[in-house]
Amino acid sequence: MATVAQDVSGVADGGGGSSSVSSSVSSAPPEALEAVAAEWMLEFACSCLCRHFAEQSGAEFWRWRDVAQALISGLSQIPPHQKKTVYLCQLLIRIAQGKSLELKFENDQRISPLESALSFWTLLEREEIKLEKLHEEIRRLIQIQIVAVHMENRYFKEAAEVLERLFTDSESDKPLRVKLATVIKTKDPYVPLLQCFSYSLLIRKIKSYIELFVKENETSFLIQEATKHVVSKGLGATALQNGPAEVNENGKSDLETKQRLVEEKENITSQWFGNIKKPIARRHLGQKSEENRVLQSLNDMQNVGKNGVSLACSRKRQKWTPKEDLELKSGVREFGVGNWAKILVHGNFNNRTSVMLKDRWRTLSKIEQR
Repeated sequence: MATVAQDVSGVADGGGGSSSVSSSVSSAPPEALEAVAAEWMLEFACSCLCRHFAEQSGAEFWRWRDVAQALISGLSQIPPHQKKTVYLCQLLIRIAQGKSLELKFENDQRISPLESALSFWTLLEREEIKLEKLHEEIRRLIQIQIVAVHMENRYFKEAAEVLERLFTDSESDKPLRVKLATVIKTKDPYVPLLQCFSYSLLIRKIKSYIELFVKENETSFLIQEATKHVVSKGLGATALQNGPAEVNENGKSDLETKQRLVEEKENITSQWFGNIKKPIARRHLGQKSEENRVLQSLNDMQNVGKNGVSLACSRKRQKWTPKEDLELKSGVREFGVGNWAKILVHGNFNNRTSVMLKDRWRTLSKIEQR
């Protein structure tokens, strides 16, 4: 593989010995050349898939998904050194469509996209042992969200059935299994446990894993060669990003205009990822410690409360603004009472949860009845 890389690099640099390179390439079996090139392309496709997943660039993510899927489908068997690459591609594709229960990736029609994603996460866990804590957190979050997504769609019977498939009878699984079983019996998709271990939290933890994966695979040949070409041709966007902002006729800088366009793009492309908005920027360090406490409770589920529901995500009360009330009323008109998750995603609320929306609507309804 290194020899082919050097040959290709020599051709790209226009160095001497081109006749020997041509001779080497012509004598190499086409199947071998295709296999090596396919490996490079798959590594590059996976890198692009990771980046666009992290940025929630919907259209670009799906474009590279198609490329990765085509390359994976062309493999007669997965080379040992590319197992992690293949597993990660399949995982991201399923996580991105995890809330679409109508989509099926497995022959067994009962298996949801997230349950299929869990199988690939299990395969990834077997390929590495140095990230045990992160592995455990993500595995638990996927398990919780498999149940949560079924409940959000009011498939309570299916949620109970999937619970049986997800967990063994081991003592380590028992606390979470008991809690989820209790949650399913309530038939309420907005209980604190499901709000704490939300889909957006799952996405953030997956992004953390992606960062480590990309850093580990920075040395892939195609990425290196593409980087050299971009740098040599001066195709980077550094000058554009660092240059002074010009002011247009309306007195607004191009930088402001670009920022507005970026925000509009984020609102549109967020729909490609199960209607997940980017998390609201934390204003206080205390919110970070709260998230840490939530993650810690994943590993400490021995004490099940009377209702079998974790209260680890309790928040300080914050006063509702008239603007938020209008957003809530508008959401109810559009999506109907009870669809709090959809209303939350599409509305402009200040660090609220679905439970908060539900409680506030109950309060507003009582006020209007007086």
